[in-house]
Amino acid sequence: MKRLLCTALFILVTSNAMASTPSAQTIAPMLKKVMPAIVNVRAEGQVTLPPSLVINPRNGQLMPPKDNAKANIRPVMQMGSGVILNTSRGYIITNAHVLKHAKDITVTLNDSRTFKAKLIGQDTASDIAVLRIKAKNLHTLPVGDSNKLEVGDFVAAIGSPYGLTKTVTAGIVSALQRDDLNIEGYENFIQTDAAINPGNSGGALVTYAGKLVGINTAILSPGGGNVGIGFAIPINMAKSIMEQLIKYGEVRRGLLGIFAQPLTTDLRSAFNLPNSVTGTVITSVNPDSPAAQAGLKVGDVVLSINKQKVSSPIQVRNIIGLLRVGSKIKLDILRNGKTLTKTATITGSKAQMKAKQKEQPFLSGISLSNVNDIQSTAHGEIRGVQVLTVMPQSAAAEAGLRPGDIVISANSTPVDSINDLYTVAKKNKKHLLLNVIRGPGALFIVIK
Repeated sequence: MKRLLCTALFILVTSNAMASTPSAQTIAPMLKKVMPAIVNVRAEGQVTLPPSLVINPRNGQLMPPKDNAKANIRPVMQMGSGVILNTSRGYIITNAHVLKHAKDITVTLNDSRTFKAKLIGQDTASDIAVLRIKAKNLHTLPVGDSNKLEVGDFVAAIGSPYGLTKTVTAGIVSALQRDDLNIEGYENFIQTDAAINPGNSGGALVTYAGKLVGINTAILSPGGGNVGIGFAIPINMAKSIMEQLIKYGEVRRGLLGIFAQPLTTDLRSAFNLPNSVTGTVITSVNPDSPAAQAGLKVGDVVLSINKQKVSSPIQVRNIIGLLRVGSKIKLDILRNGKTLTKTATITGSKAQMKAKQKEQPFLSGISLSNVNDIQSTAHGEIRGVQVLTVMPQSAAAEAGLRPGDIVISANSTPVDSINDLYTVAKKNKKHLLLNVIRGPGALFIVIK
């Protein structure tokens, strides 16, 4: 069975990295220029494993460990790669998963110099992290435009697979905008057949002109080795994340405030749209969100954002999630057969949370989704509002609301949409009584 593997090399004992010499003679001049910008990253730390189960010598059955059993602490080391993107400040971009459990990070340059690195910031949702070293005579490489890549372009992957530093593999761009792999929270991968293996994580994907277009991150493999399907994060996306990590130490993602679904053949027919139309259909607009203020409505088909065509809700999420708070965007939409352009100002999650808390104190700290299709459950077919996330210490969390719950009524009033729920919640300032479907059961929850 095929499985997705992140490409950091996970080792429980230390070992010396071995060097391998690139053999692609046709791109040797280019490699001589870019190789000094590629580094090896070694991250060391500890993981605490739960106490092991023990066997009862009398009957051979497993028994739980004693309450006072010591936790099993194991040293771990992960090896990956990185790319120097700022020589004056010593900034290096790599993958966040390379640094998991890291307490001590060592960077080895192409000229064999080693430095202790400081973690500036990391974003696990996009799998990007930024390190900094204090060193002189650093080298970087030109950054390309990953939006201009085309399937069939020649590329080379540079990194330290299996700890073998200075390794180069070559191939082509096999596909673009892979966003349904469920590797990261934000996906827009470049797929390549240039061999990528464990240890390549954080390394460079470059064009034959020597321009950086991606950060290698994962492989699709049935057994752990390369089978010609590797993935890289586009440099446009990685660089945007890097800039925010350097400035804020975190990524301040923007929010638009819509839920959407793909524009299927059946929906095109229902909306009387030609088959040539591609986009994503808005199924819900959060009150007081940037989308609501921009005049977006349920049923609008989003065709493009900032002139970038979209064909799935994931693409919309990726584009919006990489924009900084305060950014203005232009959305081309289709409404009742007419093309319109709407302008929205992106806000952050904190700003939206405060606005929701002021207007909806009972529902602050949770994200919701309409149950667009009738769901079959142990209770029969139902409609309602599904809870996606619940922030700890929110009123909803303290009341016992959980992700996955489906709200079918509020204050004894049936709710078929988020707007229905908001409308009911506004009418009672003392409490909100929810009737919730949870798995095969149902319960009432009172949010105060």
